[in-house]
Amino acid sequence: MRSTLSKIAAVVTAGALTLTLAACGGSDTSAAGQTLRVGTLGDAPPSIYLENGRFTGYDNELLRDIAKREGFEVEFVGTEFSGLLAGVATGKFDIGSSTISSTEARKKTVAFSNGYNTGFTTVVTAKGANLKDVATLSGKRLGVVQGSVQDEFAGKVAGAQVVRFPDYNAGFAQLKNGTLDGWVVPQDIGQKYLDQNPAVPLELGYTVEDKDTPSAFAVAKKNTDLLKKLNDGLAKAIADGTVARIYAQFYKNTPLSKELQQGGPGLLVTNPGV
Repeated sequence: MRSTLSKIAAVVTAGALTLTLAACGGSDTSAAGQTLRVGTLGDAPPSIYLENGRFTGYDNELLRDIAKREGFEVEFVGTEFSGLLAGVATGKFDIGSSTISSTEARKKTVAFSNGYNTGFTTVVTAKGANLKDVATLSGKRLGVVQGSVQDEFAGKVAGAQVVRFPDYNAGFAQLKNGTLDGWVVPQDIGQKYLDQNPAVPLELGYTVEDKDTPSAFAVAKKNTDLLKKLNDGLAKAIADGTVARIYAQFYKNTPLSKELQQGGPGLLVTNPGV
């Protein structure tokens, strides 16, 4: 896997995708029959990652299913997280798919679909570092992906030195080399790295639940038709058990939220002004 997403070329998926939406995300146009451009990341398994030249992971496979149900196709394009929401808002991307927490601050820039996952923020540290609570993080050098919820979290830790990276691989490399005291990431991404690198002497430290901000797909505020299609497709995928099936494929040891289990009510996201 490449260390930076800037080197990832656009990867076309879901068959021969030749039609590009003329007004990408910037207007309220019907998505039916269109190929929509999706901004995503390539280095954050199990949610979003690049494998054998194909963008996959729970988020992206779920979006493929929703697209099929709602009559549009998707073209995934690798990008850096720091520019993803701006890219959605300005029409560079029709959809943002990147375990994006639906925070109130982000709702000022984009609209969010209903949620398809919940999660935790954790600090990956060297074994024995004993970073087990917020107080122990004070004065530490903490790495984050720029613009992420973890960036916001680390910025509130008194006395911490926050170091920002464009992607997850870059931060893990710095932590492994000892230039960071902690790497603040979504828990599933941190655990996946530990599982894939058992010889590296790292562990999960302080962990906090990301409450009331489920992961959701991002669209431009004006694109209410696409927002409705995403929500309709997600509701159908929850009702028939598809969400549970795809989730189990990528998350082997983490239970699915009861709201997302077959027949559940889903995780509703309210978008002010939409």
